Amino acid sequence: MSLGAFFKPKSVAVIGASSKLRSVGYGVLRNLVTGGVFQSKYAKPFNGEVYAVNPNADKVLGRHAFNSVLGIPGEVDLAVVCVPSEVVPKVTRECSKKGVKACIIISAGFAEAGNKELQAEVLKAAGRMRVLGPNTLGVIAPSSSMNASFGLTTPAPGSIAFLTQSGAIADSVIDWAIEEEYAFSAIVSLGNAADVALPELIEHFVRDRQTKVICCYVEGIRDGKAFLNALRNAKRRGKAVVVLKAGRSASGKKAVSTHTGSVAGSHKVFEGALEQGSAISVDNLNDLFLFAKALDFCPKPKSNGFVVVSNAGGVAVLLSDYCEKYGVKLVELKESTLRKLDRTRKMHPAYSRRNPLDLVGDATPERYEAALKVLLRAPYVAGLFVAQTLQTMTDPAKNAEIIVEAKKRGKPILTVFLGGKYSRDSMLYLNGHRIADFNDPERAVKAAAALLKFAGKK
Repeated sequence: MSLGAFFKPKSVAVIGASSKLRSVGYGVLRNLVTGGVFQSKYAKPFNGEVYAVNPNADKVLGRHAFNSVLGIPGEVDLAVVCVPSEVVPKVTRECSKKGVKACIIISAGFAEAGNKELQAEVLKAAGRMRVLGPNTLGVIAPSSSMNASFGLTTPAPGSIAFLTQSGAIADSVIDWAIEEEYAFSAIVSLGNAADVALPELIEHFVRDRQTKVICCYVEGIRDGKAFLNALRNAKRRGKAVVVLKAGRSASGKKAVSTHTGSVAGSHKVFEGALEQGSAISVDNLNDLFLFAKALDFCPKPKSNGFVVVSNAGGVAVLLSDYCEKYGVKLVELKESTLRKLDRTRKMHPAYSRRNPLDLVGDATPERYEAALKVLLRAPYVAGLFVAQTLQTMTDPAKNAEIIVEAKKRGKPILTVFLGGKYSRDSMLYLNGHRIADFNDPERAVKAAAALLKFAGKK
């Protein structure tokens, strides 16, 4: 059965809606009505019907409160359940009777707390209705202006789906995403995954036209075959999947069992499945999202042949070291390319004349522009790393504009704009124009390695 009602419902009922500040029922209803308890420029009210259900109140946040979902006139596509665990089976049964298509159970106190019987009772009560959770943060679908969660706000709409077995990690990611203007097609907290589990969600976003990259925080997989099939389907449809697996150590596996009631399993077996499915494995949250951004923003490289362009020799050396470490090849610049660079009359007399191409510390935007035009026209150059350090003659804003224009050549460009306060606006400009920028040379190279693996060139 389709999972569409979780992401594009026409009507949502919040069961356990509350006017009590800092309660889950308040947070979910407020997020749907306004887009976020904490406002951001991307937080917008849900454009469908929102119903409040609370038998102990006449109104919640100015809305009529229904005693039960059964009393709501018309259809309800999605129900969000925020009531105590012992009441959830009754509420779920009423939702099923009402004909609700999908149900998000925020409530905790089920398998993760050792209460597997209660979780089984909820699934039986649901019948044919699809269930996400229990013990979940909820769902955020920015492009649908829908925040059916108790996350703090709604991030920018984009083409990266984040599927996570930790709601708390999703909360922190949302806060970070607002600061970095990182964009998502959806954020989904699986919770205990009693019904809807990770493989089916991957399959959904493989079919979703808006989603280009699927990134996952995973603690345990119950159905390894379904997971591997989902990864293979993603590969066939040209969708990249990036995975961070937790519970690798003995102590981590124990923590997983008390978190969502999952079983972590063998990490070697899991890595083998990722390799068979051509998914990309990462070791930390930073890499999870930075690699996903590179896979989202960059076209596939046609070969393993990159050039480093930099105004700082030290950064160029670091990029060279990391390229050798992670299997990214730096191509040798041909004499014909060097002659073209010379003919631009923009190069410094002491420029390196090799790859890495060191433009020297006083590099102006005009020098960057001339180098990028020549290099991107060379058929043997598959992609570029463009590094910038701030010096008195550096113009980061103009350099960013030049790089955005150079992107039109259709080759991957990964930038390393090192700095902070005075580089910040140019970094955001690059991000806003879908250029993958990294404030660290190693991460830029690792992201390029991920691009090459996804393209089958490594």
